[in-house]
Amino acid sequence: MPVISGNYIPPKFFRNADVSTIYSATLRKVDLPVPERERIELSDGDFVDLDWNYGKKEESGRLVLLLHGLAGSADRPYMRGMARIFTQNGWHVVGMNFRGCSEEMNRLFQSYHAGASDDIAEVITHLLSLKKYPKIAIVGFSLGGNMLMKYLGENRSLPEEIIGGVGVSVPCDLAGSLGAINRMRNFVYSKRFELNLKQHLLERARLFPDQLSKEQVIKCRSLREIDDLYTSRAHGYDDASDYYKKASALGFLRNLKRPCLILSAKNDSFLSEKCYPFEIAENSELLHLEVPVYGGHVGFVTRDISYYHEKRALEFIESLI
Repeated sequence: MPVISGNYIPPKFFRNADVSTIYSATLRKVDLPVPERERIELSDGDFVDLDWNYGKKEESGRLVLLLHGLAGSADRPYMRGMARIFTQNGWHVVGMNFRGCSEEMNRLFQSYHAGASDDIAEVITHLLSLKKYPKIAIVGFSLGGNMLMKYLGENRSLPEEIIGGVGVSVPCDLAGSLGAINRMRNFVYSKRFELNLKQHLLERARLFPDQLSKEQVIKCRSLREIDDLYTSRAHGYDDASDYYKKASALGFLRNLKRPCLILSAKNDSFLSEKCYPFEIAENSELLHLEVPVYGGHVGFVTRDISYYHEKRALEFIESLI
């Protein structure tokens, strides 16, 4: 598919990548009714919590599954904003809280990671069992976008109900993205991620002292050391390098089974050059790549109540019906 440059021009103040990133992630307020929470049991004995937003709640037959980013949840402003625009346009929306990302720690030592596509598959199976939704789309943000693209490009049979997906600010080359986040300009962001993850790992060490110690967690001084210590080995990878290689969506984009849009800003400081798969998109019948000049990381601010990436996700997904 042709690469789309996009016509997104934000208010002047938000042309700064850091301003748009920080404002959208922390200061934006999104009015949305309190969702209905549903807990589903996974095949390995763990659980995930789903947050449902129905709009007018009439049977629409159309559902969007939302996937959050690293250290996120279904309650983040970017998830709420996307839920709002879809419910306003007649869709039901369900936000997936990854393992350990709702208010309660999950049961197992493992949690979630950028390649945890099997969890998406289990959630989809549950959604199909409701027998209400002949049309299901998926939208993923950041880490959730990588997870989504991997799921849609893997060697697995996809249910016919899935019509396509949208990934926003997708770090589809995990090693490259880590290198970008580790740059000095991103020190505050990387440190915030590190502290958040260490807090979760300290609780996990308390619950699973035979598998992880407080001392090991405290010694971690970077996101890569956390991935070496926990993320990789807890989820079946040899080490961080093995995890980045096998979990990166970049290796699955040539085999997508449904139409997809990746929307990533050129000034996103969390993404490396390989996170913009121009050549793959140019030679793919299913991958649409849009790279606006501005937008930071999930920060496509507009003067309207809905952000640019929300309008584009709705537009793209409704074009598939």
